[in-house]
Amino acid sequence: MPPGVGRALVLAGVFVCAACGLVYELELIALADHLIGDTVTHTSVVLSLMVFAMGIGSLAAKRLRGRAAANFALIEALLGLVGGSCAMALHLSYVWSGEARWALCGYALAIGVLIGAEMPLLMALFQRIRAQEADRAVADLSAADYVGALLGGLAFPFLLLPLLGRLSAALVTGAVNAAAGGLLVLWLFRRELTRAGRWRLLALNAGVIAVLLALIPLMGPLETATDRALAEYGTARPAD
Repeated sequence: MPPGVGRALVLAGVFVCAACGLVYELELIALADHLIGDTVTHTSVVLSLMVFAMGIGSLAAKRLRGRAAANFALIEALLGLVGGSCAMALHLSYVWSGEARWALCGYALAIGVLIGAEMPLLMALFQRIRAQEADRAVADLSAADYVGALLGGLAFPFLLLPLLGRLSAALVTGAVNAAAGGLLVLWLFRRELTRAGRWRLLALNAGVIAVLLALIPLMGPLETATDRALAEYGTARPAD
């Protein structure tokens, strides 16, 4: 494959992953508002925890650069599973206990760590296609990341929420995230994996996608149960 095409595909992967990452962030903020209230406080908590965790993930990714392709695919599968399940998990936490703050903080940290690990690995993959100056590579990757975030930020309120609702939107986003990461590695970097490794990766991504999509029919009953719990627990909503 020509290097230019390979680089374009990596940038497309960055674009999709960035869009999914911002959707997870907006999901957590919307869930905090819906289940807990006090939007300003919990928006600040989610953003602060995620940015902090992204720094941790970026540092941790330095140890993963040796097998960048396999580790990137694994991280994207985990991110798809964790991010895709965040809305369901927070709803379940509220239904069972009337409390979702700890689950919110835990998911913000977990998603932030995984998002933070993406860029160093993508940089390693980008340079393997065709080495170039670090500043130019960072500029290309950052541009794709920012434009993808724009798409995710616009898609969440104007497309995903109206068509799917909070719960199913997270599941579908997670499935797209896992698929994008897996396809990128299996298409461009399959030679860096053993035959068994390729099959394991394919099975992992297929499993994550299947689980997330299979949960969609259960989201209606869960939302109904959450509405009942909101009425029962009588969540106070301080004014923003």
